[in-house]
Amino acid sequence: MNAIAAPPPGARPAAVRPKSDEPIRVMVVDDSAFIRGILARWISEEPDLTLIASHPNGRRAVDDVIRSQPDVAILDIEMPEMDGLQALPLILEKRPGTAVIMASTLTRRGAEVSIRALTLGAADYVPKPDSTNGLLAAADFRHDLISKVRSLGAGVRRGKSFRTPAPATARQSPGTSAPTTARAAAIPAAAKPKVRLRPASMSAVRALAIGSSTGGPQALTRFFTDAGSALTTIPVFVTQHMPPTFTTILAEHIAKASGRPAAEGIDGEPVRPGHIYVAPGGKHMLVAKSNGTTVIKLSDAPPVNFCKPAVDPMFQSIADIYGSATLALVLTGMGSDGAKGATIIADGGGAVIAQDEASSVVWGMPGATAEVGACSEILPITEIGPRVVRRISGGRS
Repeated sequence: MNAIAAPPPGARPAAVRPKSDEPIRVMVVDDSAFIRGILARWISEEPDLTLIASHPNGRRAVDDVIRSQPDVAILDIEMPEMDGLQALPLILEKRPGTAVIMASTLTRRGAEVSIRALTLGAADYVPKPDSTNGLLAAADFRHDLISKVRSLGAGVRRGKSFRTPAPATARQSPGTSAPTTARAAAIPAAAKPKVRLRPASMSAVRALAIGSSTGGPQALTRFFTDAGSALTTIPVFVTQHMPPTFTTILAEHIAKASGRPAAEGIDGEPVRPGHIYVAPGGKHMLVAKSNGTTVIKLSDAPPVNFCKPAVDPMFQSIADIYGSATLALVLTGMGSDGAKGATIIADGGGAVIAQDEASSVVWGMPGATAEVGACSEILPITEIGPRVVRRISGGRS
């Protein structure tokens, strides 16, 4: 038998990508032994997941990440010795391609740190229940966490990158696109047989509606950095799957990226051009007519597609008001929320652009929208901003 040569002293072991049919390898990092135990039990009860490491602080996780080779790391934010925000870049440096899910509390600080972590390379976040007793009873939290671990872990197995490309230092002029591969390559080969594109809408754009979920904050930041200066003549409506407080912070980040007024929608407020309205966590955001004026309407109706806020009801209400003058974007996210609403927009003569698979953290929502035939284009996130600028300035393609 041939001997296996040992790596040189100090050399970093090569990353080994497990086979696609092997269980997804999960690392849990939390200073609470109770929480580590609960998460370990949940993971062990899923046949396609396996717990390969459990650590009480970020330092131990960083020291172990090369040996344990996780596909997904669940990383607490508040920990002694080294917190999650400090550990995140070190984990990604040592084990590039790891999908890191930040676990935070439903506080303003938790939301701020979670969204900042997304800009530093975290793939997603999960808001933890307020107490350990709440954790035990939180079926929704367990479902959300396991779904994200499974979906992101599958992306790791396919070699998915979870970093959204940074905006170009020089803003492109309206009507130009970032240099990319040929447009045909924007539609993944595996999806091409299922995708039927519609002709581009000939109507001038009077409203922009955006839906997103997993990976959405990163994609939204990129889009609004690219297109924000052109969004002066139309209102923009955003539904991102997020809980309360998190949507407040997201709106602040969008305002900074776009240079436009951005805030959570308020029930009854008049819609104004040049303003960006973000659906508040725990409410559906719609638009409606009141005494001849278009206003924001918040709804406490049940979740749609297991989401609240949800994209579908927002898209439908915008289609009812703006008709063929609606331009909709369906960005990265798990599930299929937005596909039905996008179909209504497209059937009414509006235009729908979906983010492509290669640049999406998860090609669930945009993929579902593409497969139902609602899209006029499927583009990388780097091209969506310039394309929207062109559409608003009068271009049709």
